[in-house]
Formats: sequence, C-alpha cells, structure tokens
Amino acid sequence: MAEFVTLQENPKIKEYQEKLHGLRSDGVNKIAEIKQAIAKVKKNPMIEYDNKPQILSDYKKQLEEAKAVAKKNEAQDKILTKEAVAYANLAAKDYIKTVDATENEKIKIEKANFDQKIRKIKAEGKARIENAKSPSEKETARYELKTSLFDEKNRSQTIIERCRDAKKQAFTDHVTINRGLRNEKSSFIEDAQLGFINYKNSFKLSKFFLDNGLYIAIAIFFVVCIIIAPAIGAGNLLTLPNIFTILEQSSTRMFYALGVAGLILLAGTDLSVGRMVAMGSVVTGLILHPGTNIVKFFNMGPWNFTALPMGVRLIFALLLSILLCTAFCAFAGVFTAKLKIHPFISTLASQLIIYGLLFFGTTGTPVGSIDSSVKDLIGGRWVLGIINGELVTFPKLIIPAIIAIIAAWFIWNKTTFGKNMYAVGGNSEAASVSGISVFWVTMGVFIMAGIFYGCGAFLEAFRANASAGTGQGYEMDAIAACVVGGISFNGGIGKIGGAAIGVVIFTSLTYCLTFLHIDTNLQFVFKGLIIIAAVALDSIKYLKRK
Repeated sequence: MAEFVTLQENPKIKEYQEKLHGLRSDGVNKIAEIKQAIAKVKKNPMIEYDNKPQILSDYKKQLEEAKAVAKKNEAQDKILTKEAVAYANLAAKDYIKTVDATENEKIKIEKANFDQKIRKIKAEGKARIENAKSPSEKETARYELKTSLFDEKNRSQTIIERCRDAKKQAFTDHVTINRGLRNEKSSFIEDAQLGFINYKNSFKLSKFFLDNGLYIAIAIFFVVCIIIAPAIGAGNLLTLPNIFTILEQSSTRMFYALGVAGLILLAGTDLSVGRMVAMGSVVTGLILHPGTNIVKFFNMGPWNFTALPMGVRLIFALLLSILLCTAFCAFAGVFTAKLKIHPFISTLASQLIIYGLLFFGTTGTPVGSIDSSVKDLIGGRWVLGIINGELVTFPKLIIPAIIAIIAAWFIWNKTTFGKNMYAVGGNSEAASVSGISVFWVTMGVFIMAGIFYGCGAFLEAFRANASAGTGQGYEMDAIAACVVGGISFNGGIGKIGGAAIGVVIFTSLTYCLTFLHIDTNLQFVFKGLIIIAAVALDSIKYLKRK
C-alpha cells in the first residue's frame, strides 16, 4: 500500500499534463482567453466608444498570433494527447481495480461487523426487557433497543456508502484527467460509463419499484392484452391502425391534461374540465353547423353562421371557445388566488354553473354535426397507404396535440413563469417571501388551463356531435393521466412529459379493455385501481421525503 498513488499523483500523468500545457499556453488556451477578453470589451460600457476599436484591434493581432502558434503545435498536440490518454487509461485500469478491491474488502468487513453488533444489541436488549421490573421499564427497554438498532443500521450504511462513493470517485477522477488531457473535450463512451456507474451505485431495488412499479404493472397488463387478444378472437391489438386510433383519442384529451397539470402542480385540481369541454364544443358546433341549427340558446336563435366565410367561422369558434373557458377558469382562479379557497371547491362551483347554463340554455339537445368540408380538413385523416393488407390513415388531430405539448413544455421549462409555478407549488410561502406574486402565478395557471381547455373543446367538436353532455367524466381522465404521469398532488413535482405519457397510457388502457370486450362499467374499476395506486405511491414517496 505504500507504493499506491492516486491518478492525480501519478508522475507520468503529471509530466504529460505539463507538456500539453506548454504546447497550449500560447496557442489554444491563449485563443480562449483573448476571445473572452474581446467579449468583455464589447459589453463594457465604461470603455469609451472611440477607444474600443484600438483595443479590439490589439486583441485581434494577439488572436492571430495565438492561432498561428496553435496551428504550429496542432500535430504535436494530437500525438501527445493520444499518447497521454492511452497511458492514463492504462494507469486508471490498475488504479480503479485497486480501489475497488480495497473498498470491497472494507464493505465485506463492515457487513460482518454489522451482523455481530446487531446480534449483540438484540441479546443485550432482550436481557434488559426480560429483567425489567415494571411495564414502563419494559417499554423503555424496547424503545432503547429499537433506537440502538436504528443507529447501528445508519452507521453501517454510512460506512458502506462512503466505500461506494470512493469507488465511484476513482472512475470520476479518471474521466476528469482524460478531459483535462483532451483540453476539456468530453468522450461519449466515458460519459456513458460514468452515468452507468452513478446509477449502479445509487440504485436501490425498493426505490426502483416505488418509482416505476405502476409503470411495470401497466406494461405487463399491455403485454397480457396483446397476447390474449388473438386468443379470444379479438384480433391483433398491436397494429398501426390501432396505434393511430389510440393517439387520435389521446389528442383532444391531451389538452385537458396539460391544462389540469398546472393546477395539480400547485397542489390543486380542476373538476370543471368536462363541462368546459361541453361548453366549447357546443359553441363550436353552433358556429360551424352547415345551415340553420335547430338549437336555441336561452330561446335565442335559430342560429345560422353560413353567411360568414369558413375561415372567419373557424377563428371565431376557436376564439370564443377559448374566451369562455378562460373566463370561467379565471372566475374559479380569483377565489383560489385571492381567498385561498381550494381549487376543488372553486372549480366544483364552476362545473355546476356551466352544467346548469348549458342544459337550461340548450335543453340538452345536440347541436348537430359540423360542416363536412371543414370537419375533414381539421378532424379527418391522411391516407398513408396499404400496409400488411390494411388501410393505414394518419389522424390530423395528432398534429395540434403535439404542438400543445411543445408549447406547454416551453412554458414549464423555459420561462420565468414556469419556474415560478414550481416555486409556488413547492412552497407558496417561501415563494412569496422571495418576491414571487403567488396571486398572479395562480391566476396565470388558471388562465393557461382555460386556454388549453378552449383549444381542446374546439377540436372535440370535430370528433362527435356536441351537446351539454359532451365531456362527461373527462376531468377524471385528465386528473388520472397527470397522476399516472408523475405529477404530484403534493405540489411542485412533475414534468409536462409525464402528463403527456399519462394521457397515452390511460387512453391505451381504455382502448385495450374495449378491444377485449370488457364491460364499460368494469373499466371504471380498472381506472379506479390505477388512480388509487398512483396516488398511494406518490404519498409514500412524499412521506419518505418528510
């Protein structure tokens, strides 16, 4: 062990580092320094405008000189770098092997010591319990035994974790040295290996099943469905037409999930989604109906918008759907943001109001179909051709769903508003102290939800004849999709990609059950089990963090 040296202390590697530094100091390193200096001069308002050209000119001369040096040393740099990395890899192989053997031996010894100490603690604790003279003394002895076992387990785990960290650090040192030898250029293979080692060292089976158990169960369910379907005469489930049908059914639901996802991120929910869908769809159906619609709204009508150009009607229907959904969402949002009323209550009130207005205003009568010319334009399909003897068509509604996902992802991840959403959802009081307006963030999330609902409701009208009953139960599907997708009801946790995947999973589940001729009522049982499982797992993770 006396001859054992770390990679950083290896004299040969140090020699290579010094030689490479000498080659690069007046070349590539100088180029980087000068470029930084030029950028600072350009941005520095303290330097007089007339002096900047002369300063920049001097730097450009130095830059050309550095480039000449770099070009001169380029060939020698490449040869020396290749040689240095090859030696470092060879030295690292022995170094890592030695570290692994040393730390594995420490882990082995610690595990043996742990078993001995546990047996000793249990024996001593049992003796104290048996010798206790009163119930209170027995209870104290049991508590002390439990505490001692817990402390010993934590102590042993800490030592083992340190040993694992030491093994990981050995490879990290190797990667760091190689990057330095390559002038901070990374290697895909090294980065992949480092990622694998980090994952392996942090991997815990219990945590893996806690994080992915539900997805594994759902995946097994889908595999079983795929196997069973041909056996019962239902046909092949895994075909392109079926996949596109699932995606088409997911397309409009995607908007509702993206909207409610923001509210769940704020530790809230939305029970008005289904009524929003009905409202927007009815409005769209009325405007885009081919001729006079028999439906009267609050005894106003009959409606006929055919005098307007179709483009104007489309824009009008979309904007009106968004406006109405946004208005009712903002209505619920004010009570939540200002009066701290839970979204469960405020959106429940919105749901009942919209429900009453729609059924009273339309008497529950469907508004009829949309003009066929525009229905196919937006809600139709593109023919891809005959594949494996089947006509394959691509649903057009998938396109706006993809656009919605991209827009939501951008808002959540690339804007200040998105970052504030996470902050408010995680801890609204801390967010307020840090200068974030909780009121406007909450209102913004409600308004954003209304926009998504309005767009989704507009597109929903292209799938079926709209009525006051359209969208029944959609709020449950949207909420379930978000929960399955990993957006926590505890707030501040979740990704927009999770919500999107959740929609596809939940729609696929429903489609599979229908494909297998499972009764519609029994499908609610499956959905309920998945929802309670997802929420239970999320609660367990939350309790563990606490």
